[in-house]
Amino acid sequence: MNFKKIFLSSLAVLAIGSTISCKSKKEEKQSENKKKPNVVVIYLDDLGYGDVSAYGGQGLETPNIDKLAAGGIQFTNGYASSATCTPSRYALLTGVYPWKNKDARILPGTAPLLISTTQQTLPKMFKAQGYQTGIVGKWHLGLGDGHTDWNKHISPGPNEVGFESSYIMAATQDRVPTVYIENGDVVGLDPNDPIEINYKENFEGQPTGVDNPELLKMMWHHGHNSSIVNGIPRIGYMKGGEAAKWKDEDMADHFLAKAKTYVKEHKKNPFFLYYAMQQPHVPRTPHSRFVGKSGLGARGDVILEADWVIGEFIKTLEEEGILENTLIVFSSDNGPVLNDGYNDGADKTLDKHDPKGELRGGKYSLYEAGTRVPFITYWKGHIEPKVSDALVCQMDLLASLATLVGTEENTTDSKDLLDVFLGKSDKGRESLVIEANTKTALRKGDWIMIPPYKGPKVADQVNIELGNDDEFQLYNLKQDIGQTHNLAKEQPKVLKEMLASFEAIRGKNYSKVQKLELK
Repeated sequence: MNFKKIFLSSLAVLAIGSTISCKSKKEEKQSENKKKPNVVVIYLDDLGYGDVSAYGGQGLETPNIDKLAAGGIQFTNGYASSATCTPSRYALLTGVYPWKNKDARILPGTAPLLISTTQQTLPKMFKAQGYQTGIVGKWHLGLGDGHTDWNKHISPGPNEVGFESSYIMAATQDRVPTVYIENGDVVGLDPNDPIEINYKENFEGQPTGVDNPELLKMMWHHGHNSSIVNGIPRIGYMKGGEAAKWKDEDMADHFLAKAKTYVKEHKKNPFFLYYAMQQPHVPRTPHSRFVGKSGLGARGDVILEADWVIGEFIKTLEEEGILENTLIVFSSDNGPVLNDGYNDGADKTLDKHDPKGELRGGKYSLYEAGTRVPFITYWKGHIEPKVSDALVCQMDLLASLATLVGTEENTTDSKDLLDVFLGKSDKGRESLVIEANTKTALRKGDWIMIPPYKGPKVADQVNIELGNDDEFQLYNLKQDIGQTHNLAKEQPKVLKEMLASFEAIRGKNYSKVQKLELK
């Protein structure tokens, strides 16, 4: 007997078996990944409840957003956590009420990272479950430690809170620095023309909106009169970085191209993409293809542009063969505002269009139009289309999507409403604390209770009712969605129950007067 041959044959069999086993495990892993759905959050900026035709908006057609609504779950009681952008984005990504973080307010472009690098986030949750994670678009959650050198690698930022890939603008389109940042580095920066940023004082010799109106192609109204970039005055002062500055009119196309590229490069394995669009936030700078198309001025034009972008993005998912394996969540960070710093005519070209729809208030407001926003979930072939009145919040995505991908998040603020988001249940939240400029109110069942707050009743600069009043306000939203009849005195028992529920969540020390923060 040739023991050597037998031994070698045995080794060969073991090797083949091992190879087959490894291959089998690899194929099993690939198969498992293919079963996991991609998740895309499309997040608009200052889009109102009445800005979408599917939500009854008049005078403006949004066919691509309407297709999502018609093919998915259209929520009539879908909320951002806050009536301003930074707090809403914080809640969306962390699943935590923004009023629990004293720094979760509208941030300057030089603010340090608001989210702790040790904190759980949506992208971290997905990453732990084998997902690729990316962000394209607006960030506005702070970068670095508050003393950022824009000419070096910027950290911490999106990449340190769970995003493997990030292509962002630091804050808002109306704030400096007016540059794109990719994975912590300013795109296209010339080292011989370093960037300098200051939010307190101007750099010597740099023109401003106040001193040089002759250089402007868009006139400021309030607060937006510092450094001029592309003929548009901004918030804050900036010097240098000329080669890296964005062109405002190309921003929608630019971010769309990055989002499409992300999909194409990551389609083979499950991914989470946070696509944070800039429309219809100021400055409203539609591409020439959309100028004048809405008949409602620049604000209407950029909403049409945003709707087209969404259509092009979804078309890419379809062309790449992954639309049926992609859950899309569509919403806005807060309600609408017309004049938010520039004289772009948005408040004079409305015709029949009302951005807030039948709601009261708007951005910055504790009334419904501040936080009740378009909210749609769409998953072709998996969601049976319907309109849902369930009470849901963007903050609930963390716990709900964790369940979707096979894990769980034990949080007190984010609620697991996956069945609601997929249309399998109509039982949403029992209650929700909403926030505007650190002031809070309670939505519970059909009722909304707003405690007394000192401060102006109307923000003069933006002409929006803020919800401040000397007395308690109580509205039955099912009977009075426009909040025209305060029932606080007529329904003392309901008011007492609402206040008790509110204080059980918020505590009794909720009425500290805060300075109103506008853009």
